[in-house]
Amino acid sequence: MNLDDFSDLIERPDGGVRRDAEERRERLTVPPGALGRLDELGEWLSAAQQSVPVKPIEQPRVVLFAGDHGVAGLGVSGRAAGTAHELVRATLDGASPLAVLARRFSVPVRVIDVSLDCEPELLPEPVVRHRVRRGSGRIDIEDATTAEEAEQAVRLGIAIADEEADSGTDLVVLGDLSVGGTTAASALIAALCGTDASVVTGRGGAGIDDLAWMRKCAAIRDSLRRARPVLGDQLQLLATAGGADLAAMTGFLLQCAVRRLPVILDGVVSSACALVAQRAAFRAPDWWLAGQVSGEPAQTKALDRMALNPLLDQGVVVGEGSGALLALPLVQAAAALAAELPERAPADDDEGVEKDGKDGDGQDGEGAGAGARGTGADGD
Repeated sequence: MNLDDFSDLIERPDGGVRRDAEERRERLTVPPGALGRLDELGEWLSAAQQSVPVKPIEQPRVVLFAGDHGVAGLGVSGRAAGTAHELVRATLDGASPLAVLARRFSVPVRVIDVSLDCEPELLPEPVVRHRVRRGSGRIDIEDATTAEEAEQAVRLGIAIADEEADSGTDLVVLGDLSVGGTTAASALIAALCGTDASVVTGRGGAGIDDLAWMRKCAAIRDSLRRARPVLGDQLQLLATAGGADLAAMTGFLLQCAVRRLPVILDGVVSSACALVAQRAAFRAPDWWLAGQVSGEPAQTKALDRMALNPLLDQGVVVGEGSGALLALPLVQAAAALAAELPERAPADDDEGVEKDGKDGDGQDGEGAGAGARGTGADGD
């Protein structure tokens, strides 16, 4: 598999449709610019859907890729290594922030176990049946996966994207359930952006103290030494310094762009996968939105590189897709406003032109002829 092949499969959202959406926006009763960024979101959705006016977002879905990372054993996370299955269980039981929000917004949640380090019997069969391997390797001293496992994970992500597109999902909220995932994601972003470990090292969703931060920075530094020699091969990069769950997310993002399925990115993990995907197919980011600022410096680097401006900045650092899901109502509101606000009636302008076009004797002069032509044009 060569991820660069996606470059020929992905097209940009329809520019002609976007221009039509912009022209329609100019005709609405609400003045242009009065809705701020909501105008831009509505026009982006029109182009993605190839529809003017834009269609409502009726079948969104949260998709979460789950996995454990061996690097968490170094004490670089606020959670114990090998406990990502607890995050999955809390989500399935409705006890996580993401689950609460999904219930409130009536959005279904799908969890895919790609590389959890637990017995499969601990979780429902639909969750664990896609597992590629049990945990990913410790990226500071070994590859996260084999090349074959990385390809299997990417193909899994592609298959999940096809399933969502075929089932009628019209927008995806993408997140991860991982322990050690932000370390791997930060290493990928540092490698792709050509920066040092200290620039991208954050404190993760669970928060870590200064000593753990130093351990995390050292792990990313050592991972970078291993990642830089394989920068020319995205699949090998994911195998070396990413992980099975990150490889699956990368494949998922690429195939969503192929299928013209918009995606809202969550935090640093989904941003890292998006950056790898952009490296393979430069048009792919046109199909994604950045949901929120996670506070992770690596996420900021990745989004800057992809020219994606986050929709929200509410200080939500819990991860697990929560910040991206919070952005969903904003996107839905943009679609509703673009579709349902009425257009200005052209008759008012025509009456003014006809009145000004009368000469002193009450006869139509040259101006009236212009007014009549203007009315005819509007009628067309």
